[in-house]
Amino acid sequence: MITEELRERVTGWFAGRLPAGWQPADVTIDREEITVVLTIDDVEATAAVEGSEAALAEARAGRASAFREETREQRMEIAREAQHRYERTVSWGVRVGEHRELWTHVAAPVMTRLRQPQRLVLDTLVDAGVARSRADALAWCVRLVGQHEGDWLAELREAMTTVADVRAKGPSA
Repeated sequence: MITEELRERVTGWFAGRLPAGWQPADVTIDREEITVVLTIDDVEATAAVEGSEAALAEARAGRASAFREETREQRMEIAREAQHRYERTVSWGVRVGEHRELWTHVAAPVMTRLRQPQRLVLDTLVDAGVARSRADALAWCVRLVGQHEGDWLAELREAMTTVADVRAKGPSA
């Protein structure tokens, strides 16, 4: 489990290490990966994008692409330092207005055992063309739960953090 202390340390390190123009950064941590999503300036309304949602979306995607290329070397250097310090892969992303994209993030394999009723659900999704494989179907299900149960999951994570903090204050073995 990721403790609140680790979360604060990693977030603090990135806040101090990232250039001022890359702030604020949204830092997410799990056992394998640290994902840093940078917020950069939105595109300005110009005659080319004014009134057209499609043009605005493409302008934002273009700004994200340019930022990715322009900052590649600096991001790689920061990632190497963080990976050495925290023993996790560092992945990057960017938010430009309503546009958000992640670059080269980890797709970690997860082993699970499912009984026939659960496998049948996955097979139905595959047979219907919703997913290409059972693995894709399972990932689709997890994304759906995350979207619809986000508040509940956030409350659960907060409760787990509180339990971890209490345990840390207890007697050591």
